[in-house]
Amino acid sequence: MSKGREAAAGGGAAAVLLRYLREQNRPYSAQDAFGNLQREHGLGKAAVVKALEQLAQQGSVREKVYGKQKIYFADQEQLPAASDAELRGLDGEIAARSAQLQALQQSCRHMEAELKDLNSSMTTHEITREIEALRKDCASYTEKLERIKSATNHVTPEEKEKVCREQQLYCREWRRRKRMVAAVLRATELLDAILEGYPKSKKQFFEEVGIETDEDHGAVMPATT
Repeated sequence: MSKGREAAAGGGAAAVLLRYLREQNRPYSAQDAFGNLQREHGLGKAAVVKALEQLAQQGSVREKVYGKQKIYFADQEQLPAASDAELRGLDGEIAARSAQLQALQQSCRHMEAELKDLNSSMTTHEITREIEALRKDCASYTEKLERIKSATNHVTPEEKEKVCREQQLYCREWRRRKRMVAAVLRATELLDAILEGYPKSKKQFFEEVGIETDEDHGAVMPATT
């Protein structure tokens, strides 16, 4: 490419970038500007970087350096001042966009809550599987209930009452015998303690204090059947 064509291409890139920065009126890096304009205008990245640096040197745009990155934006003093009517229009547009933003945020919150509910709910496959399992349980319980109803060995109310009375009787007897066994154990422990220091035999001690045993009278416990 000749120097004349390069200059023309460079001037064209600078004009495109200057118009773009003024129309958008917001800061862009060279990479952002290249990404936004390359498809429509066929600008190469090197041409974009060179054109932006040239515009900054000419004072057509402003340049700010943030670390290793340069940001370019239109010189605000070169832009036409907005009239009161335009400012009011912009204020109205800002208010409308703010209301639209709030409505969208509210809608997003509702959708997020709905999504959370859906994620915590069972899927159609899980519900179908759960229903099938419950049906099998119901069939099993129904079969068991029918077997119970058709059985011939049901307990009558009178038999149940008799069993309950016998249970109460046996429980009272069991508690009484527990108390008797406890008393015997305490008496046995007391006798053992006395016999440790008694100089005579156990039989002689029983005779002296008047204790009679089953053996003294020939009493024998009958065999259980």
